[in-house]
Amino acid sequence: MTGGAKPHHRPSANSEAMNFARQLRRLYDWVLHWAETPYGVPALFILAFAESSFFPIPPDVLLIALAVSVPGRSLWFALVCLVGSITGAYLGYALGYFGWEAIGRPLVDFYHGHETMEWVHLQYETYGFWGVLVAALTPIPYKIFTIASGVFHFDLGTFTAASILGRGLRFFAVGTLIYYFGPTIRDAIDRHFNLMAAIFILLLIGGFVAIKVLL
Repeated sequence: MTGGAKPHHRPSANSEAMNFARQLRRLYDWVLHWAETPYGVPALFILAFAESSFFPIPPDVLLIALAVSVPGRSLWFALVCLVGSITGAYLGYALGYFGWEAIGRPLVDFYHGHETMEWVHLQYETYGFWGVLVAALTPIPYKIFTIASGVFHFDLGTFTAASILGRGLRFFAVGTLIYYFGPTIRDAIDRHFNLMAAIFILLLIGGFVAIKVLL
């Protein structure tokens, strides 16, 4: 080799995965710390609101932490999470309906969600309410679902009902489990976080692959 140039070594897939896991753990810890402050419930509402329209971190982590800290209030925390999520869903809908070019499209580009949007549209056109409900329950970024609903002018009543049912099943399942099993779930998350994060990522990728196959 001439000129004394040093070869550029590309990080291995394993090191990239480990770095991603560390970043994910830091985000997890940051979200989790709100449970130890007086602002845990407002933070849960804001996180659920933001995740429905633009923010990448799901509110389930904080929901679990708050519910584990006071299992008897876990269903209340699930309700706060649901209300925040549905309120944020209207913002996502508005971004698609009124602000697609300025805000909605850049967000969808960031999440590589254009094919997912078309799949959501297909479900709505083919199955109506049930198609929207299926889209709300699949492991795709909820913000893509809400923005797509606005872009394609889904019926607002159908959108609201499917969102409440889909998100409600998710959050109240978490709240109910913790209501009965308490700290055991938190301990399992702390012990096996990296494994659970890997499984979550695989499920998310699998959801996108399934959508691409269906298209």
